[in-house]
Amino acid sequence: MTTPKLLDTTDKSTAHIKPDGVPIAETILLPGDPLRAKFIAQTYLDDAKCFNEVRNMLGFTGTYQGTPISVMGTGMGIPSISLYTWELIHVFGVKNLIRVGSCGALQEDIELYDVVLAQGASTDSNYLEQFALPGNLALLSSFRLLEAAKRIADDKGQRTHVGNVLSSDIFYSADEQYNQKWAQMGVLTVEMEAAGLFANAAAAGVDALAIFTVSDHLLRGQHASTEERQTAFTQMIEIALGLA
Repeated sequence: MTTPKLLDTTDKSTAHIKPDGVPIAETILLPGDPLRAKFIAQTYLDDAKCFNEVRNMLGFTGTYQGTPISVMGTGMGIPSISLYTWELIHVFGVKNLIRVGSCGALQEDIELYDVVLAQGASTDSNYLEQFALPGNLALLSSFRLLEAAKRIADDKGQRTHVGNVLSSDIFYSADEQYNQKWAQMGVLTVEMEAAGLFANAAAAGVDALAIFTVSDHLLRGQHASTEERQTAFTQMIEIALGLA
């Protein structure tokens, strides 16, 4: 990937992102939690400056090992990440969007704290209906980013899984067999945002990837503690930052 440049935000703003002239990098990490965006900026970025505080959806731009990179929260669910990524792409010109978050495992060979690289994202969302496609679009990540992330993870000795994830609008399902039905189709994990990101990226012709840390195993009823999540998430973040 070519070195990401800083994008001029002078005279650019939306109802949800107001940089006030602070630049945004062409490559951005997108955790759901704005406080995790702040943690990433404070822990990993040099000379980090806040470019967004609207609705407390914090965004920061700095450098990682000399390379410009931004990080911003997106909130929970496809509607929220889709709103922010549409504006980042179409108003501010972001080219590489990397979701980093947690997920729940649906396969027995996946363990807590493993890293999942989303090759594609299935969904129960109606988000794609707006495009009026004459069929069903397979939502895929950028192979360029995916291949690079897998190489970085392998170099670190990080246990990873690559494949299909589920981006669901439903956190508490009334269907008791909901997770099992997706698991039977080989879906690795469930989360709530990647499909919206991949759809926006596909429509705009930019690159997107989603990287997850397994925080829960939905078939076994296993859950990571808050402290364990924080430690495990740093491995995922370092893979994502390596893409810059």
